[in-house]
This record gives sequence, C-alpha cells and structure tokens, in this order.
Amino acid sequence: MNKTPLLIVTGVAVFGTLASPPPPAAATLEPRRTGALARFEQQEIVWHGCRKGPDDAAGRRLDAARARCAEITVPLDYARPDGRTIKVAMSRLEATAPGRRRGVLLINPGGPGVPGLSQVLIGSAMPEVAARYDLIGMDPRFVGRSGGASVGCRWDTGTFVRSAGPSRATFDEGVTAMRRLAAGCAGSDHGMLPHASTRNTARDMDLIRAALGAPKLSYLGVSYGTYLGAVYLRMFPGRADRFVLDSAVDPDAYGPGLLRPAGPAMEAALRAWAAWAATRHDRLRLGATAGRVLATVDRIARAAGRRPLRVGPHRVGASVLPYVLAARLADDGEEAYASLAADVALLRQAARGARVTPAASLDLLLTDALTGAGEGFDRAGTPVLCADRAASRDPGTYFRDIEAHRADEPLFGPMTRNISPCAFWPTAPAEPPTDVRTDAPALIVGAAGDPWTPHTGQRAMRRALSGSRMITLRGAYRHGVFLAAGAPCVDTAVTRYLSGGVLPAADTTCTRNGAGG
Repeated sequence: MNKTPLLIVTGVAVFGTLASPPPPAAATLEPRRTGALARFEQQEIVWHGCRKGPDDAAGRRLDAARARCAEITVPLDYARPDGRTIKVAMSRLEATAPGRRRGVLLINPGGPGVPGLSQVLIGSAMPEVAARYDLIGMDPRFVGRSGGASVGCRWDTGTFVRSAGPSRATFDEGVTAMRRLAAGCAGSDHGMLPHASTRNTARDMDLIRAALGAPKLSYLGVSYGTYLGAVYLRMFPGRADRFVLDSAVDPDAYGPGLLRPAGPAMEAALRAWAAWAATRHDRLRLGATAGRVLATVDRIARAAGRRPLRVGPHRVGASVLPYVLAARLADDGEEAYASLAADVALLRQAARGARVTPAASLDLLLTDALTGAGEGFDRAGTPVLCADRAASRDPGTYFRDIEAHRADEPLFGPMTRNISPCAFWPTAPAEPPTDVRTDAPALIVGAAGDPWTPHTGQRAMRRALSGSRMITLRGAYRHGVFLAAGAPCVDTAVTRYLSGGVLPAADTTCTRNGAGG
C-alpha cells in the first residue's frame, strides 16, 4: 500500500475477511520454462513518450523527468502461453551513472490495484540508488494502463473496506452490499478473473526482466508490494538480486483476510494520536488526556451509529467512519496528526447536528470512499485478492468473528474482520497460495506500530524469508518507512544495501533520532 492506505488503501488495499482453509499443497517454485515463452522473453521493447494526452498529468511528469514508457506482451494464462495475451505497461528512468550501472530495479507501491508507472520518479529522493540502476515502474496486469482493464470492478463506491456496524442488522446490510459489489465484478470477463493473481504478476515481472536483457532483477516493494516481492523470490530465486520489502504483510495471512489481525494495531495507533492531541488540548480542544480524546472519538462513533453524519455532501455512517480514521492513521507525522485532529473536530460538530463543510483533504477521502469518482484502486485490486486465496462464503463466520472481538476491538474490529466481495466471487483461484518460504536474501523494514500491516505480520515475513534481515523503526505508528518516516537509520540501510549489497549483520531496531539496538 503508498503512505495512504488504499487503497487504500490505497496503498493498503488489503481487506478483511476470513479465508477458507488453504488447499493441501501450496504453490512454490515456478516450473521449468518451456520454449513457448521464448517469444515473450525475446520480444523487442519499443520505448516512447509517457504522456497520453493533454490531461495526462502523470505522463507529463514522467516525460519531464526524461522517463520513457513501453508495453510488453504477456500471456493471460501462463499455463497456456500460446493462448490469449495482454499488454503490461512499464516505465524506465535510466541510471544516472551508466559507468556504475548494476542492473534494473523494479518498484511497486502496494495496493493491490495501484498503478506503478510513476514510481520511477522517487529516483530523485535516492540519488545513489538512481545512479546504479535503471528504475522500472509497472502497472500490474489489469491495473492502470495495462491490459485486461475489463477485469476492474464497476462500482458506485470507492472502497469496500467497510465496518459491519453495531448490530446484526447493519452487518446484514453490508452482506447485501458485498454481494452487489461482487456482481459488479462478475460483469467483467469471467475467463480473465482467475488470472489476476499475484503469481501471474510475478511472472510478468520476470518477463520484463528477460525482455530488458537483465540477468537478475532488483526490487523495492511497499505493503502489498512486499508480498509480490516475496512471491517472486520464491518462484524465481535464481533471478532475484537485491530485494527491499517495506511494511511487510504476513505472507500466510495474505488474501481477502489480510486486514483481519490489524484491529489491535489500528487501536494502538489511534491511542498514540490521542496522546499527541491531548498535549495540545489548549489549541485542539479534543480532550486534556488521551482517554478524553478517545471518548470524543467514541461519542462521534456512537452518533454515526444512530444516524449518518452530514459532512458537506457526504453521509458518514458507522460503516464508513472507521475507514476514515484508519486511513488518516497511516501517517504519524505532525502534519498528518494535525489533519486528523481537524477532521475529528469537524466530525464532532456534525455529531452535534451542526452543518459542516469538510476541508479539501477530507472531502477527497470521503469522495474516494463513498463514490465511484475517485481513483478506485480497490476496484482494480479486488480481483487480485480474490484470485490469490479463497474466502469463506458463510456470512455467519464473519459475524461470529466480529462479535467475539467486539469488546477488545470496538472501533476497528468490525471493519478489519468484515465480509468482502470475495465471499461471493464468481470464480475460484486458479492456483493455490504461494508458500514464500525461502532463504533468498532480502532487507525488510517497517514501523513497530504500523496500523495497516502490523509488526506481527512483518515478523512472520522475516521468518518466512530466512535469508533476510529486518530493521524495525521503534516508536513509529505509520505505514511505509523508507523515504517517508524521516528515519536516517532506515534510509541509510536501504540505500547501502541497494547500492552496495550490504545487509545488516543481524536484525536491528532504531528510532528516528538514530538510537538503535
């Protein structure tokens, strides 16, 4: 996921449902390639400008940075390489020091469902890395400019990450909504849905590597991108060079139920923000103690549970409020915390019946969450989640899980444990989940208080990748740390590894001021 979770989520388009028991055997190494794939590996790449029209701001920025774009042809179904094909869009920013060039570094921003072409632009923030690598951005299959866009879901809502609300009745309303959203995806080409998987995206990455003539691929992935990177490491260990995984997901939990363990981490992040707000009570007036700030939030939540709050043109009910708060908690910086405080103050007024107008940032967040007018990353990402791992199709399973944790996860548990469209998906995964366990080296970095991909899951990724090393940023409650957390201990270690190949000697922890252990 980017620093704004999706999705959602943006960056974290990782959604909460209970997964069905995995198949008996988990997919692991990629079978030996056949000659049928040679034509894809040897295809000529035709580079061109990135801007697609006068309103293409992203393409204009890429062109201004002297990046180039292209499309490669890949099989829709790698088991049938002579069958249907699709196009995958990519961008490249060439190494700034050609004489020191090491290879190619592919960057994935998370999601799933987030376009990646613009990721090459972060080269300006890591000049030593940009000197050594051609930076590669990629819109994963069925996302952005890549082929198979018909797989994207047709919804009038921006995200399905919704809370079940306070009762069985509100949960049942959500079940009806999720069934409708799944039908909005079922209207696409059913034959393509099973091929939206992470395993196929990893295969696409390897074809990009081959078409570029690179013997190995280096990689930087955030949030969902850490799972994609781990899948590539497992499937193609001999073709992986230097891999960095930022804010890692639990590889055994990844799929429709990825958010399920995140409720306690979100509650902890909310408490950390509340403590910050309490020290500024003379200005914010949200509560003089963390407990009183949390009581303010609770009163807002109770009011939204009785009747949706009127926030400009939006209606913020119990199903949406937890997502709005959790999205803001993805960043623990001073500016982000102040923005959340302003949102809470506004929502408190709305809870009291006042007519309020949201600030531009809150209006954008609500537009993305409530309408089909936003970026809609999880409309593209949902087919990936549902193709990667099957979900339980029994609504009662989700409700019982929510009720069992309602006391200790009162605000976020009904969201992270809620049902999703995958419970009503029209097709089954074409392959079992990937067992990512491998001794291939990698560097894993993350915040100890990450609300979207909890530290327990980051540690699970570390155990699965036995050849990796892990750096944990203590005292941080954010999603995404490299170049985003103001933590030199993380930024220096990642740069050192990518540019020089030096992994830390052991797992370490550090703080933003540099203190480590």
